[in-house]
Amino acid sequence: MKTRPLTEQDLKVPGRVIINRRQLLRKVPMSDRTIFEMEKRGEFPQRFSITARMVGWDLQEVDDWIARQHQAALPQSAPGQRSREPAL
Repeated sequence: MKTRPLTEQDLKVPGRVIINRRQLLRKVPMSDRTIFEMEKRGEFPQRFSITARMVGWDLQEVDDWIARQHQAALPQSAPGQRSREPAL
């Protein structure tokens, strides 16, 4: 997968925080492979190439993605409780 290059405009954004893979995996508990596949499909923030062997993610982009996932989540019933749907 091709990483998104870090541009001069990216460097000028005040307060931007770039997190590494370990920090990302603590924040988003999914496997590397799942994140990689989601990035390829455009469903997850793109990584930045920091050096030839190091990548990072924009913390704000990741936090925004988490917020969108939270908003889109379907309400779940508590464990052991059945949903109250009308019988047909």
